[in-house]
Amino acid sequence: MELSAEYLMEKLQRDLTAEHVAVEDTTTRSRCACSFRVLAVSAKFERKSLLQRHRLVNACLAEGLLHINTFEQKTLIPEQWARER
Repeated sequence: MELSAEYLMEKLQRDLTAEHVAVEDTTTRSRCACSFRVLAVSAKFERKSLLQRHRLVNACLAEGLLHINTFEQKTLIPEQWARER
């Protein structure tokens, strides 16, 4: 399976009905494993703990995560995103 930032972004937007998704490919040329940093903003995170939010993202990307070495994620509800911008 070939992973790309675009693939992860589209999957998160579709499955989480995300308002905003940013995916950065942080893989370095010297590494042979994939590495990504994700920001996901979704109303589905409302009234969820940080762990529950991360589990939603992990479930959405379960197949892809098997091929990712390093995965950072930040999950926000729309109100938090509005304050951070």
